[in-house]
Amino acid sequence: MHRVGIVRDLLYIEHRTGVHHIEVPRRLEAIYAMIDESGLKERLVEIPPRYASLEEVEMVHEAGYVEKILDTAGEPLRYLDPDTVTSEQSCRAAFLAAGGVLEAVRSVAARETDTAFAFIRPPGHHAERNRQMGFCLFNNEAIAAEYARRKLGLERVLIVDWDVHHPNGTQHIFEQSSRVLLFSSHRHPFFPGTGDSLEVGLGKGRGYSVNVPLPAQCDDSDFVLVYRRVLEPLAREFQPQLILVSAGFDAHADDPIGGMRLTERGFAALAQIVLGLADELCGGKSVFMLEGGYDLGALRRSTRAVLETMLDGAPEDLVQRLERGVRPGSPVPAILAGVMEEQSQYWRCFSNV
Repeated sequence: MHRVGIVRDLLYIEHRTGVHHIEVPRRLEAIYAMIDESGLKERLVEIPPRYASLEEVEMVHEAGYVEKILDTAGEPLRYLDPDTVTSEQSCRAAFLAAGGVLEAVRSVAARETDTAFAFIRPPGHHAERNRQMGFCLFNNEAIAAEYARRKLGLERVLIVDWDVHHPNGTQHIFEQSSRVLLFSSHRHPFFPGTGDSLEVGLGKGRGYSVNVPLPAQCDDSDFVLVYRRVLEPLAREFQPQLILVSAGFDAHADDPIGGMRLTERGFAALAQIVLGLADELCGGKSVFMLEGGYDLGALRRSTRAVLETMLDGAPEDLVQRLERGVRPGSPVPAILAGVMEEQSQYWRCFSNV
């Protein structure tokens, strides 16, 4: 059993994106209602968010870009690009989202909680150092990783991203660093166009971007195989002191845009793998943060499954059953062989593959 913290705040709902946008306040309203109605609330530790400081946000974002977001404060609906929207409260919500994640990191580092889930908006993993992208304003994951390194003195942070889209912003921010290891499983080719297995990082960061590009229609068993075959040995060799999870749920079979076939059972299995690694390698210290997921029913069921796994663990044999269930003819084993061969020049765990 874990002591599980959650971050939530009504200001995140005030990030309004317009009637035709897919990333809407109802996403968090559905999750918050699920927490209150399911009985989980009494078992969770509320972590009050705070606003991130300018200094903290500028650990990963250029000052001119942060000023651009500040200039949107109090303004009506504004399209910064065809996908990314701000409104009156979006700037405040973005600073509170980043700060909420930082409070979650502080909480697990201080052993107030073992693990935490930040249910925040706007999302973060597409945001680059100097521009917004894909619904994202500030890169919450990157800010959290830099906070853990600069303020808490951690030397190795693992970021796991299971959103259906590749985390281009997170990758580019850390592509020259050997202190932050990014592991991403995502649909490819797909928005934003990055995430090929040959993208391994630059300079000192070569080998610290590990991308597993997957075709559409991959299911629970396919994803579990990815995490068992690639993430587990990679994490054990890297020995992280903190694991951050970009937890998008748009790879769910019911999602309107993802084109994948994950179910809530699959997300529970992925969470179990990550939490098991955190328990084994870094005293359980892990922070999940919400990214995509646009079917409200799937979002409710999947986030509940992950929270229940964080609290009590998944059924004992779930991961093993799913790993054994890879369908004949699945392209995933061949994809993993290619990923591991590419990464074998950087990681001993893949040298005999």
